Amino acid sequence: MTSHVSPIPEGYESAIPYLIMRGASDALAFYAKAFGAVEVMKLVGPDGKLGHAEMMIGRARFSLADEYPEMNIVGPQSLGGTSVSIQVYVEDVDAICRRAKEAGAKILQEPKDEFYGDRTCKVEDPFGHVWLFQARNEVISIEEMDRRFQALFT
Repeated sequence: MTSHVSPIPEGYESAIPYLIMRGASDALAFYAKAFGAVEVMKLVGPDGKLGHAEMMIGRARFSLADEYPEMNIVGPQSLGGTSVSIQVYVEDVDAICRRAKEAGAKILQEPKDEFYGDRTCKVEDPFGHVWLFQARNEVISIEEMDRRFQALFT
C-alpha cells in the first residue's frame, strides 16, 4: 500500500521568507526576545554554523541560516543592505515595536496609523533584515484606500 504525500506540507501554504545572515544562532535568540518568535526546528552543521532553522511569529513562518559565501549564500551584512521587507500582522504593533527596540532593533518607523487602515511600525534587526509589523485597525474599500493614497501627493 502506497501512502499519499502532499506536495505542499501543512503550515507551508504561503510564501516563506528565508533570511541569510552572519550569526544566525544569535538571531534565533534575538527573534525570540524581540518578536516573540518560537523556534520550530534547527539543523546545525559540524562546524557549528546554522544550516537551517525555522521560526514562527504567530502563524507566520520564516526560515534562517548562516551565510555560506563559498556557495554564494550571503545576507544583507555582506551585501550592504536589503531591498526586501518582511511583513507580519500581529495583535499589538506598539508592544512588539517596544520589545524589538529593547532587544536592540533599530526603529525605522515608530508605530503609526497608515492611510490603508493598518497600524504599522518598521524595524531593522541587528542582522540587516527589515520587518514591517502591522495590525488592521480599520476596514476600508480599495476605492477609499486609493483616495487616501492620492491625497498623500496633493
